[in-house]
Amino acid sequence: MAKFPRIIAHRGSPRAAPENTLASFRQAAGDGATWVEFDAALTADSRVVIFHDDELDRTSDGAGLMADATFEQVTALDAGSWFSPAFKGEMIPTLEEALELFASLGLGFNMELKTDRGREVELAQVALPIALDMWPGTNPTPLISSFSREALAAAKDIAPQWPRAHLFDRLPEDWRQAAAALDVVSLNANQKHLTREQVMELRGAGYAVMAYTVNDLARAEILFGWGVDAIFTDIAGEMLAASAKL
Repeated sequence: MAKFPRIIAHRGSPRAAPENTLASFRQAAGDGATWVEFDAALTADSRVVIFHDDELDRTSDGAGLMADATFEQVTALDAGSWFSPAFKGEMIPTLEEALELFASLGLGFNMELKTDRGREVELAQVALPIALDMWPGTNPTPLISSFSREALAAAKDIAPQWPRAHLFDRLPEDWRQAAAALDVVSLNANQKHLTREQVMELRGAGYAVMAYTVNDLARAEILFGWGVDAIFTDIAGEMLAASAKL
């Protein structure tokens, strides 16, 4: 069964810095995280940037869909002021910028392929060759995850040496067939809907189980007690400080 750090910083440290920015990843490293999770998305002209939402509005001063914005437009946006004046001028990072930072900080990463309908394979085809080319072989082997089975199938073909995880909100009925076909090492669940019985079943089938997004220490303790291998959290520093209990 694949091994990962028990505590992974979700989009960096988004309680202390704007999510999915270089500042947030630096904060996560400063908080003691050894791995971060981030979202890779495509601009209209097929460049890979680090961004979660379909729409630009919540975490930048832009408007409209990321998929409709060009790389030039996206990289001109302010992704920090919405969070705090102290982060004014913080930009939406490119995949290349994020990978350079992770390598310099010694951070491992989970890259979620955040797909648009109809561009699932394209995202994998653009993002993974960049990551394969840039990521030092001496650094921790990344985890590639997605809700999209099409994206994961493409990742299996493009980067078979990098482990994959299937993301889901509620455990799908055909999870065994999907996990086998995609050759994933982990099934990553919304912790709100995960049950002890499911954790036992998934682990019994030989898969790691990772849960998102866990920001309550008591809930983390319960999940680890069930056998969950890792959690994604917005408060990595607090979780790590409490790791003796967890």
